[in-house]
Amino acid sequence: MLTYVLKRIGQTILTAFLAVATVFVLLRMAPGDPAANYAPPNPSSEQLEAIRQQFGLDQTIPVQFWTFLQHLFQGDVGTSFFFKRPALEVVLERLPYTITLAVAAIILTSIVAIPLGVWMARRNNTGPELGANIGTIAGQSMPDFWIGFVLLILFAVNLRWFEPSGYDSPASIILPTVTIAILQIALISRLVRREMVVNLASPYLTVARSRGVSERALTWRYAFANAALPVVTALGTRFAAMLNGVVIVEVVFNWPGVGELVVNALKQRDFPLIQATVLVTVMLALFVQLLVDLLYPLMDPRVRLGEASS
Repeated sequence: MLTYVLKRIGQTILTAFLAVATVFVLLRMAPGDPAANYAPPNPSSEQLEAIRQQFGLDQTIPVQFWTFLQHLFQGDVGTSFFFKRPALEVVLERLPYTITLAVAAIILTSIVAIPLGVWMARRNNTGPELGANIGTIAGQSMPDFWIGFVLLILFAVNLRWFEPSGYDSPASIILPTVTIAILQIALISRLVRREMVVNLASPYLTVARSRGVSERALTWRYAFANAALPVVTALGTRFAAMLNGVVIVEVVFNWPGVGELVVNALKQRDFPLIQATVLVTVMLALFVQLLVDLLYPLMDPRVRLGEASS
C-alpha cells in the first residue's frame, strides 16, 4: 500500500507540474501584452518596457520558465500583477469559498441522486420511472448559466427570498449550490439507476429473496452495496471537477471563489495569479482522486489498490 501511495503522490506532482508548465507556455504565446494592463492610462513605450523588465516579461519563454521553476521550488509562484501581493496568498484566500460551494453541492447531490436512482431502478419500465428519466435528461441538457439565471430571476428578483449575488449570509450559498447540483443529480441518479437495475436482476438477489430477506435489505444491503463502487468513483470525479472551479456559476452569482478569481485574472492577463490558481486546484483535485482510490479496498476487499485506478 505504501508503494502505491508513494507512486500516486509522484504522479500527482508530475501531473500538476505538467499542467502548470502547459498553462505557463500557452499564456505567454497568447496575443496581448500584460504590461498594458498593469500600466497607467496612455502609457509610453518606455513605461511599458520598464514594466516588462520589472516582471521579467522581456525575457524569452525558456528563461522565464527557468526563473519560475527556481522560485517555485522555494514555494513562491510569483506576485500578482493586479493585487500586488503573492499570488498563492490570493488564491488561498479564495479557495475556502470554492471548497464550501463544492462540498455543499456534492452533499446535496448525494442526498438527492442516490435515493432517486434507487427509486427509478425499483420502478424500472414504469410510467413514473419514465417521467423521472425525462426529468434527469432535461437536467443534463440545461446549461449551468441558464439554470443560474432562472433561479436568480425567480427566487432573488421576483420572490426576493435570497440576495442576487455575493456572499452576505449563509443563505447566499443556496442558489449557487442548487445550480451546480442539478446537473450532478441528473448524472449520478442515472448512473445509480443503471447499476441498480443490473444488480436487482442478479441471481443472488433471487436466492436471497427466496430465503425471506426483506425488500429493503435486498435493495440497500445487497444491490446498492455492489453498485456503490462506480457511484463513489463518479461522485469523487464530479467533486474534483468542482474544486477546479465552477467558473460559470461563480461568475453568475458573483461568488468570491477561485473560478471567479481566475476569470478576472484572465481579463487582466495576470500570469502569476493564473499559474497559482492552476497549481492549487490541480493538486487539490488530484488529492481527492487519490482518496477515492484509497477508499476502494475498504469498500470491496476484492479490489487491490493497483487495480483501483484502472
